[in-house]
Amino acid sequence: MIEATGSAEQTRPPTIVDVARVAGVAIGTVSRYLNGQTVRSGNRDQIEEAIGQLGYQRNAFAAAMKTDLTGIVGFMVPSLSEFHSGILEHLSRKMRAVGRAVLCYCHDDDPRSVQEGLDFFATHRVDSLVMDGEPEAADRVRGLVQHGTPVVLYDNDLPGLAVDRVFVENRAAANRAVGHLLDIGHSRVAVLAGNQKNFTGRERLKGYFEALAEREVPVNRDYVVESNWKEVEAHAAMRRLLALEEPPTALFCCNYNMTVGALDLIKEYKLSVPHDLSIVSFDDVPLFRLYEAGITAVTQPVEQIAETILGMLLNRLNNRTSHAPSATVTLDCDIVLRGSTRRWTGSAGKTAQ
Repeated sequence: MIEATGSAEQTRPPTIVDVARVAGVAIGTVSRYLNGQTVRSGNRDQIEEAIGQLGYQRNAFAAAMKTDLTGIVGFMVPSLSEFHSGILEHLSRKMRAVGRAVLCYCHDDDPRSVQEGLDFFATHRVDSLVMDGEPEAADRVRGLVQHGTPVVLYDNDLPGLAVDRVFVENRAAANRAVGHLLDIGHSRVAVLAGNQKNFTGRERLKGYFEALAEREVPVNRDYVVESNWKEVEAHAAMRRLLALEEPPTALFCCNYNMTVGALDLIKEYKLSVPHDLSIVSFDDVPLFRLYEAGITAVTQPVEQIAETILGMLLNRLNNRTSHAPSATVTLDCDIVLRGSTRRWTGSAGKTAQ
């Protein structure tokens, strides 16, 4: 039994969110019902009862459908990490300057939350969507594109979709970072890799392997550890690496969270960077400048990424009848050399306890 919500006292027209709440179903289920798509009979009955209680009229639904631009851009990311929050900050500022606002949704790498986030943006009639590509989102994003919503992917790809893309040179930058460690004499170079379901994780790991191959350094699989971008997993991985009979003398971390996890374990073991272990990070954060030795890092052009996304979106929104092919822009990264690497001389300081 659905409880009435006192619609006579409402000061605004009911929304799809109200219908979903009263019916006890997901917003996406209501959206599918309103668009004539199949929903379970029980959900359909609940939705129709809620519509009646709230005093909805069919033409009210029609008016809520996307018929014009709203000035809202959706921004969907797994978390507001240093990198993603930097993109959001710059993009929001640039969008505000052209009379638009950014609506953000974090899905925490939860497949169900990804789907709910896309339904959320469809419900709120965003003009366009910017997102870090998630494999679970591919079919839903394809549907948005087919219905005329411009989508820009950054950081991670969803192959096969007719969308615009902004990436950085993940593989080449990782290659240079690992190459730096090899060129100063390290041959036992470990890597804390990101999640291999992600385009970015795969590309950065490929850069590591390429750097070894170019210098004819054999791969030691014990030195390759997938830590899923997470600080806690990197901490545990670092413990295993330092317990090896021949622990690495250098480390490449594929994002800054994993670098922080590794540094935490190194501090716990009372080891020294770079005397006991040289480190290079993909991603630079202010913390790395403040670390005693300073952490050498690949720095991503965050503001340039946001500027490129803006240009792509405005091009699509200002030329809505255009059928121009999708575009991909790949931006260069810099490597900031600090004090976390030293030339390998064949000896190190302390070893793991």
